[in-house]
Amino acid sequence: MSMEEGRRLQRISRTAKDPVRLRRAIVVMMSAQGQSVPDTTSLMQVSADYVRDVIHAFNERGFEALDPKWSGGRPRTIGSQVREHICLIARTSPADWKITAFSTWSLTKLAEHLVKQKVVPAMSRETLRRILREGKVSWQTTTTWKSSNDPDFIAKMHRILALYDTPPSDGRVVCVDEFGPLNLLPRKGKAWRQAGSPRRLRAAYNRYDGVMHMLAALDLATGKMYYRIRQRKRWREFLALLKSLRTRWPGEKLYVVLDNFSPHKHPNVRTWVAANNAELVFLPTYGSWLNWIESEFAALRYFALNGTDHRSHGEQNAAIAAYMRWRNAPAEPKSNFAPDSPIRTWTEYPALAA
Repeated sequence: MSMEEGRRLQRISRTAKDPVRLRRAIVVMMSAQGQSVPDTTSLMQVSADYVRDVIHAFNERGFEALDPKWSGGRPRTIGSQVREHICLIARTSPADWKITAFSTWSLTKLAEHLVKQKVVPAMSRETLRRILREGKVSWQTTTTWKSSNDPDFIAKMHRILALYDTPPSDGRVVCVDEFGPLNLLPRKGKAWRQAGSPRRLRAAYNRYDGVMHMLAALDLATGKMYYRIRQRKRWREFLALLKSLRTRWPGEKLYVVLDNFSPHKHPNVRTWVAANNAELVFLPTYGSWLNWIESEFAALRYFALNGTDHRSHGEQNAAIAAYMRWRNAPAEPKSNFAPDSPIRTWTEYPALAA
């Protein structure tokens, strides 16, 4: 045995987690050190035939002989084709089989259906669960898909992606949207708690003190958010936000990414935009997910509002302000919007969700 092989055996004997691999490595190492078969069997509590078999296998196949070769247990009673058929049926709806009593399969109902259809003679819930898991069929919540009727969807999307990927040199890109309504109510959330002892919030059915709305802007050049909270979200409040952004960056053109909310298109807003070196870049219809600020709103809701029970708008607004200060302190420029998303390859709008 060479010096390098000896070092490799020593590493295996120190780091191997598989007990079979570890035991075989020790047997080979003891043999290389001149230990006799009886000494090895006494120390390792194995038979002499086992020691000889390990040594002969190592001499023939090298380090590959240290790896265990599992037999895999008894053969499967349900073949691969039947397993694929089971997974296919699991992805159907009971209605497809003219079953109207229920709208979805439970493991028990699906197992009974498979037996009734003579796919298998008998099947337990646990066996069915394992087959579905191996076939990558999982229990998932139904999601919705809102199709866009915008004929210029692709063109608008690529325009926004271009602004995200290569911001214009003559200005800055700002994503604007409204967040709310900001009600005063207990909000469900998650927190670390002792098992079986969730935090309790009061149940409230009344909505006192009305609602408020946040108008916010995300500056992609710095990653910082700017906002204001108002009682209304009319064109006046929106225009006031644009004016504050104009004051903040007086010498740069503003490329404002925003949705098709009617106050954004008010004639007074359009007139001001045309006269103040700004451009409104509208999202495609039902394409709010293209607005980069949406993910920031999700984080705001999760970290600052979920799990709270503010009793006044002043208290709630203070919590939002504290979160915004914390969020803006380490903010960095925004880049790489959905770099691996399928939307990057779209040449036409998909009629249905994938």
